[in-house]
Amino acid sequence: MATLVTGGAGYIGSHTTVALHDAGRDVVVLDDFSNASRAVIDPIRRLTRPDLPVVEGDVGDPDVLDAVFGEHRIDSVVHFAARKSVAESVRDPLGYYRSNLGSTIALAAAAIDRGVRRLVFSSSATVYGSTSALPVTEDSPTVPESPYGETKLMGERILSGAAAASGPTAVMLRYFNPVGAHPSGLIGEDPSGEPANLVPRIMQVATGRLERLDVYGADYSTADGTAVRDYVHVMDLAEGHLAALDVDIAPASSRVYNLGTGSGTTVLQVLAVAGEAVGRPIPYEMAGRRPGDVEASWADCTRAREELGWQARRSLPEMLADHWNFTHHHPAGDGSQSG
Repeated sequence: MATLVTGGAGYIGSHTTVALHDAGRDVVVLDDFSNASRAVIDPIRRLTRPDLPVVEGDVGDPDVLDAVFGEHRIDSVVHFAARKSVAESVRDPLGYYRSNLGSTIALAAAAIDRGVRRLVFSSSATVYGSTSALPVTEDSPTVPESPYGETKLMGERILSGAAAASGPTAVMLRYFNPVGAHPSGLIGEDPSGEPANLVPRIMQVATGRLERLDVYGADYSTADGTAVRDYVHVMDLAEGHLAALDVDIAPASSRVYNLGTGSGTTVLQVLAVAGEAVGRPIPYEMAGRRPGDVEASWADCTRAREELGWQARRSLPEMLADHWNFTHHHPAGDGSQSG
């Protein structure tokens, strides 16, 4: 039996595909390459197996899903495929609802029809929005402040309801801010166009693709006025998905887990560590806040540690060193795209 990874050519999906293979699982990748580069398939296959099944298609298309489930014996699904920019979702909310929710509904229906036993959903800490209670626990209020965050919370509810009504188990992973790359340097994050997330932007400045980093918000109530986030290595996240496939939960039920390090870092602190990884300071300029951004967020990961047996092991310097190792080997942007 195999695990279907939707969005498996994207940033977190590609690393999870490799982690699943390393753990002895058969994997099938489904991706429409709307937000990922086909160039990443070769390095993924180098890290896994030359004949790794990769299907090009839209996860929201029932005909594509019928073909995938018909050809492969799939008993579990890890669902990454989604649009993922907070700022873009504010500009195009209907597009985000249509794409992210439509694909989740279609996938859940197809998986249930085929008797899939476990659904793992790529959710996000953006479901929490602003909260005065830090660190954030899985029981913190869910008040998303962007259409992207809304689609993640609705996706959780769709899968939770489907599990309760139809029998599979669903695990929702609310991860915080993924950074880093595979230690081989073969796959990593290199978004198409101008990236929205902090570390890819830093790396594009370091390679000269961007002139400087715009730091959005200098007047937050934080140590240095810049926003605070919980940055977690993508390989730690990949291992979290493996744990989610194996965790013992009751049939027809669902469970939510935070995946993060449990500590927060400001933008300027990340810049300083990135400069050490790159070997020179990263030029930046302060700018106004972006719509949909929250001031501070970091995770309480007690539940993941106690129930999944998972905790983040890699430090911020390791994250940025691995990220830079990938980036400087792919300066023209020929690696894995964010997805």
